[in-house]
Amino acid sequence: MLTLKAISKSYPGVRALSGVNLDVRPGEIHGLLGENGAGKSTLIKIIAGAVAPDEGEIIFADQPVSWTSPREAKLAGVHVVYQEFALFPQLSVAENIFLGNERRNAIGLVDHRRTRKEAAELMRKLGVALDPRATVDSLSVADQQMVEIARAMTHNVRLLILDEPTAVIAGREVELLFERLRRLRETGVSVLFISHRLDEVFALCDRATILKDGRLVGTQDTADVSRERLISMMVGRDLGDLFPPRSAATRTDQAVLRTDTISVGDRVRDVSIELHAGEIVALAGMVGAGRTDLALGLFGAVPISKGTLHIAGERITAMSPAKAIRLGMGLVTEDRTSQGLAMLLDIAANISGPALGELTRYGMIDRGREATIASREIERYRIACRGPATPVATMSGGNQQKVIIARWARLCRSVLILDEPTRGVDVGAKADIYRIMRELADSGLAILMISSELTEVIGMADRVIVMREGRVTGELPGRDATEESIMHLATSERAA
Repeated sequence: MLTLKAISKSYPGVRALSGVNLDVRPGEIHGLLGENGAGKSTLIKIIAGAVAPDEGEIIFADQPVSWTSPREAKLAGVHVVYQEFALFPQLSVAENIFLGNERRNAIGLVDHRRTRKEAAELMRKLGVALDPRATVDSLSVADQQMVEIARAMTHNVRLLILDEPTAVIAGREVELLFERLRRLRETGVSVLFISHRLDEVFALCDRATILKDGRLVGTQDTADVSRERLISMMVGRDLGDLFPPRSAATRTDQAVLRTDTISVGDRVRDVSIELHAGEIVALAGMVGAGRTDLALGLFGAVPISKGTLHIAGERITAMSPAKAIRLGMGLVTEDRTSQGLAMLLDIAANISGPALGELTRYGMIDRGREATIASREIERYRIACRGPATPVATMSGGNQQKVIIARWARLCRSVLILDEPTRGVDVGAKADIYRIMRELADSGLAILMISSELTEVIGMADRVIVMREGRVTGELPGRDATEESIMHLATSERAA
């Protein structure tokens, strides 16, 4: 279906791709792997017609092609669903799905009834129950992802490219997506699947191509290669065990955070949990279980409607982010670009943001001291950059995440909440973040980790608390947790 021969692309000062070959067969699901900065995004843009290669040849459906725009590639049957959504928030689900491909009546006007009907049919095929009249800005991130995929399905798809499609969905939604992709494969559609989650690559892909530093490392049949071998090909070294060993007896008996039947809005109801110094507690559950709402409530970003918090010996009925920071809490949000980082500022400003008081005198920020602090954190957390003045917008996802963790780790004395800490992060950066988390726990912090990756939950958690529909359904010791036991609690009624 698609053959790339010796594709190269350079930007000023950067060699993004060097002689890359890729072959995607008809009716194949093909994984594209590599760390951030490996060249995957550039390669996708070339295939989609958004970027022209400097050298090399593209053959699509046995014909040499030289697309000058994404529209040409789309007309040929190449459709890309990017990790960053391209939806219109104020338009309805149906309008977004058929945007540019409107269903019209006999006199050329948009047929809204037909549009809604066909949109509902598409969503049913994807296994998602969405009101086609609902505006996109009212949907969860997971549902927005399904709208993006449904929009691609409205065209004559021959090659579907999915960039981290499961970064915002979990559980049954992932299973439904995979079922749909397998059905597309049976009809002869080719899928190029980009993911950092190797378990998904092995579960879904027939073959996988690995890039590193803009070069082809190799292509492997997933049935014939081990996870360890793929990781080694991606990072150029053997990472050994991805998860650091659990430390012996760092947990204390004294709870640094305790909740008494707290409720947050209409999403979290009567939750009672405890966090102890020196432990990593995973908060697991399906998308929509209320995990993020609970985290925002604990940090005071959204109000607690019922119940009380006990943090560092203080009883609290009304929390705020300022109070949470004063009590030694930190929150790494799920969406680092829109909620976590000030994308127009540099590393130093992002690290110092929540603690400007210690750097300010007579209303002026001591930039020298700010840079000194940032330099220390850059070295401590192995952040790859040119220095404290590096704009965070130019950094890889993994290094951006380290900047956020460094910010909060400086301030935290009691609890650090991490919401999807390795979302959209390559496997090498994951190993670094896991190491950082374990070191922070060993230093005496209590860490609450929200994760949709069950392998991550099992590999990192000292305890696992499972939620369903806003309530806690059970708790498991980390050493005894399995995917089956977690999923059983995530889909069961509230535990007695």
